[in-house]
Amino acid sequence: MDKSLKAILEARLREHLRAPVYQRQDQTEIRIEPGSVLETLRILHDARDLRFEILADLAGVDTGEHMQVVYHLWSPMTSDWLRVIVDGISREDPRTPSATFLWTGAEWLEREAYDMFGIVFEGNRDLRRIFMPPDYTSFPLRKDFLLPDDAARSTGAGVRPVERAHAPATLADDPAAGVRRAPVS
Repeated sequence: MDKSLKAILEARLREHLRAPVYQRQDQTEIRIEPGSVLETLRILHDARDLRFEILADLAGVDTGEHMQVVYHLWSPMTSDWLRVIVDGISREDPRTPSATFLWTGAEWLEREAYDMFGIVFEGNRDLRRIFMPPDYTSFPLRKDFLLPDDAARSTGAGVRPVERAHAPATLADDPAAGVRRAPVS
């Protein structure tokens, strides 16, 4: 746990933080407002004492109440990984600025978050479906995504057909178990 990183983040990003800086083992986590994304990411990337040069991962999250975007960043200046959570993005119109101006590899990660959650990354020059067909109209990892069977719509509606237990198949003679089936006539 890098205590100096926590102090630097608190000093540099105080007005953007939505919650206290959280640290556990080799991870540091900050939560920021949706309106602070551009400035926060630029500070994390460009500041000489931070230099978060590598965007290792980016993911969308649907909490059921709002959307989030989570960035995992690495810097040669600290032994800690940094998790940046953009918290409180609207579920009705989920939008956030693209991080491609800092990390070009963010383009594919943002496409995945768009495809699965419907989060629009403003400024991404190639924001289109990456897994689902281009004409697909839904976002499969959102909590309001309904499966086509009735059981998925209600927790009390029963068991989906793919989850039904089946009786085990009868085995032929199994000498190891000492079981002999009667011959079929």
